Amino acid sequence: MASIQTLPDLLISQIAAGEVVERPAAALKELLENALDAGATQVDVDVAAGGVTRIRVADNGSGIAREDLPLAVARHATSKIRTPLDLEAIASLGFRGEALASIGSVARLALSSRAAGKPHAWRIEVEGGTLSPIAPAALAVGTTVTIEDLFFNTPARRKFLRTEGTEWGHCEEAFRRVALAHPEAAFTLQHNGRVVHRLPVAGRQGRVEQLAADGFVAHAARVEADAGDVKLEGFAVRPAYAAQGGGQYVFVNGRFVRDRVLSHALREAYRDVLHHDRQPAYALWLTIDPRRVDVNVHPQKTEVRFRDAGAVHEFVRRAVERALAATAAEQSAVSAAEKLGVAAARIPPSTAQPSLSFATNEPSTFYAKLFGTRPEAPPAAWAADDPHPLGFALAQLHGIYILAQNAAGLVLVDMHAAHERIVYERLKTVADARLPVQPLLMPATFAAEPLEVATVEENGEALAALGFAMTALGPGTLAVRGVPAPLTDADPAALARAVLHDIREFGGTQALATRRDELLSTMACHGAVRANRALTTPEMNALLRQMEATERGGQCNHGRPTWYQLSLSDLDRLFMRGR
Repeated sequence: MASIQTLPDLLISQIAAGEVVERPAAALKELLENALDAGATQVDVDVAAGGVTRIRVADNGSGIAREDLPLAVARHATSKIRTPLDLEAIASLGFRGEALASIGSVARLALSSRAAGKPHAWRIEVEGGTLSPIAPAALAVGTTVTIEDLFFNTPARRKFLRTEGTEWGHCEEAFRRVALAHPEAAFTLQHNGRVVHRLPVAGRQGRVEQLAADGFVAHAARVEADAGDVKLEGFAVRPAYAAQGGGQYVFVNGRFVRDRVLSHALREAYRDVLHHDRQPAYALWLTIDPRRVDVNVHPQKTEVRFRDAGAVHEFVRRAVERALAATAAEQSAVSAAEKLGVAAARIPPSTAQPSLSFATNEPSTFYAKLFGTRPEAPPAAWAADDPHPLGFALAQLHGIYILAQNAAGLVLVDMHAAHERIVYERLKTVADARLPVQPLLMPATFAAEPLEVATVEENGEALAALGFAMTALGPGTLAVRGVPAPLTDADPAALARAVLHDIREFGGTQALATRRDELLSTMACHGAVRANRALTTPEMNALLRQMEATERGGQCNHGRPTWYQLSLSDLDRLFMRGR
């Protein structure tokens, strides 16, 4: 067995580089974070050949003094922490003091800097871990770091790099994450001489609009929650617009992170509203007391550990869930406030409980009772804060869709999906206690399988809690004697079969305890207005008003959209008006 020996410094640095610099994008991230820690308000990035040939980052930060240049590229040398106590409340992006040394051990690195208040700039170079003498340089206040020929002296590492296009994609994503996290700074990015991004200083919404997919902000719910030493702000795309693999950005104290606690909280926030084949999309900034989060978990600093993970999980879940649950009327009010330049105040959840049956009063009385006199002015003249953002019904299409006119243009509504969400939210509210039973004048009997009969006999208490009164008339027949009061219009036999299937699948006690919402969703689907049912104009308008007052009214129980807006400009494009 070979004797134990101390490794040479170069080999130690190259091993450390494997943790810090796995590809060009990781090196770029470290340079960007250093620039921001130096107080830079302008950061310019130049990448060549996906970052393998060159990465240059120039900033206007505070700069580095001549005597500190050798320390800047030395291992475990940093200006950001001093004592072990500093590790318990890290406020900077970098702190480990190993990024430049690691990069310099596997690349050709040049660092030029002019410290604030100093008359001259100075330059130091590192090639494969070997330092050059410090030399004069020409530079305004700030720092420029150039990395060339990454992994030139570690061919085993270089051969694991992907194509130029792949490495460039990772570099752009690293740039995007840092730029989103810090909209207070301006950034430029160019690749192979072509400018890809030019980002002036902006607020968070402006920066998201600069970098995220088209329509991200327009289709997102604004998230705002404050609990003293923890705050969450940002945007969560509404489920109806969530795309496959949409952007998911979470920042903790200005740092992009991948955290299992936060990821699970966000999945839970979308659980009741997202279609099964879609992924949530969001850009969220979590600000928390640095003493409550540990960022010293991994050299790449993308993982964190919260001191009270459970409390943070619940805070984030509830904040996003509340934002996604806003009714159409509340969303309209927020939008109107923003257009007027007024800070949108938090709007309390709607306390109105929508009726689950359609009124059929005489039309003029019905309109006046529900929403006052219909405005005589044309739609274009309606106020931006119209209390009825889904507008007024025009017609029913093929017994499936409602066509409505609002201030923006045309609204298309899937009436079954919309009513399904209304019924579901009403059931959840009532079921917090116990669903009342509505006895049937005549019991509904149906032929049942022996297992269905056994399910009724073994789960009487669970069925009663859900508002059902069922008995067995024989080994192959069941009688439904009562149904949940909110679902009196549903087919009793079909509703009973669906609920029995779910209870049989998961067990009565467990279904009520852990899968109650799934049971209520099944019941709501059977209780909602069916396709091909003709609705009068007052009935259609009643449905629109209920949608506006219902939390999560923009998507059905399965995450599909309940309505879609076609603006007047959309319609103009369809008919090529103005061309």
